[in-house]
Amino acid sequence: MLYTAYELQRSWLNAASTLASVGAQFLNNPQFSFGANSLAPVMASALEVFAHASAHYGKPAFDIETVEVDGATYPVTEAIVVHRPFGNLLRFTHPGLPENAPRLLIVAPMSGHFATLLRGTVARMIERCEVYITDWADAKMVPLSEGEFDLDDYIDYLIGFLEHIGPGAHMLAVCQPSVPALAATALLNDAKHPCRPLTLTMMGGPIDTREAPTTVNDLAMQRPIEWFRHTVIGTVPLQYPGAGREVYPGFMQLAGFMSMNLGNHMLSHYHMFKHLVAGDGDSADATKAFYDEYRAVCDLNAKYYLQTVEEVFQKHSLPKGEFVHRGQRIDLGKITDTAILAVEGERDDISGIGQTKAALHLATGLAEAKKKYHLAPEVGHYGIFNGSKWREKIAPVLEAWIAKHDRAKLKVVA
Repeated sequence: MLYTAYELQRSWLNAASTLASVGAQFLNNPQFSFGANSLAPVMASALEVFAHASAHYGKPAFDIETVEVDGATYPVTEAIVVHRPFGNLLRFTHPGLPENAPRLLIVAPMSGHFATLLRGTVARMIERCEVYITDWADAKMVPLSEGEFDLDDYIDYLIGFLEHIGPGAHMLAVCQPSVPALAATALLNDAKHPCRPLTLTMMGGPIDTREAPTTVNDLAMQRPIEWFRHTVIGTVPLQYPGAGREVYPGFMQLAGFMSMNLGNHMLSHYHMFKHLVAGDGDSADATKAFYDEYRAVCDLNAKYYLQTVEEVFQKHSLPKGEFVHRGQRIDLGKITDTAILAVEGERDDISGIGQTKAALHLATGLAEAKKKYHLAPEVGHYGIFNGSKWREKIAPVLEAWIAKHDRAKLKVVA
């Protein structure tokens, strides 16, 4: 009933959004006399804001067509190199990269948004690296015949992707995937697997949410896992390929994030309204572009979502040494070869300060020379991997870390 009610509401809002958009265009049309009315721009702007806020957004495209490196512009090639039911592996390259350019696997969050939320991350790192990124599927589009997907499968996917890329790769996990990425790294190091990553960078990841717990952490701790199972899990309706699959709907995740900072989101739309009234289309478009991406959400397989809530946020299994993958306990002390960089934002209200840094203390078998911590001043959660501070302040730290440990630079043989 939860999902069905949402679909009915979405159908109504889509119609209302279309009518509002038509009304705004009509009022802004110079061929009509409405332009002479001082209220016309105000009414048109209000309708345009409503149309944008109530529209439905599908999966965005990366649309990274070119990259500028050292004053030269190169065309970017995007390709699917591995196709799997719950997620593809994408590769981004350009002809300006040297043959021995570092290969970087970016692990995008499976937390309700599409991998394109990291468009800015990819666009910046492709300047110097051959970039791969996990493009997780929308669970409502995956048929039931493909089976389930949980944290064990997530880790298996990462290992499989690293094996495809080959020995000597680097891995970057943004937010939620820091946990499975760290677990996969421990497993590969323990097995002395040739495809264990040279470096693992984790940015704003919930490695140990007992450190500086945030509102998100508190919510997970305040309710038993059965509450989540019976309250936020829905069944995919018949009109989708994944009909009958139990999921944590993307619209639930979006509602949660929006409610955390509702005042800021309302203020952003008010500012967009003022920009439209004043004729400042560029500023209004910047706000639109952000929300076009932010409001494009996807569903998560229920088993994966519930296991993540329980193991990561309630039991703290990984930092306690109790996390088990396919019957094998994950021992972070087995990480001896992969250099670890932990990045946190000073103003992060999703993953508190210390939650990602905890990985450095837990990797007891790793030499201190292979550990690094970077606290980005005046940066919130989103700013860790997108925006000017990411491009100018954080990305150079990551690039230097990769260069320091890259096999092509060190001439290390596996």
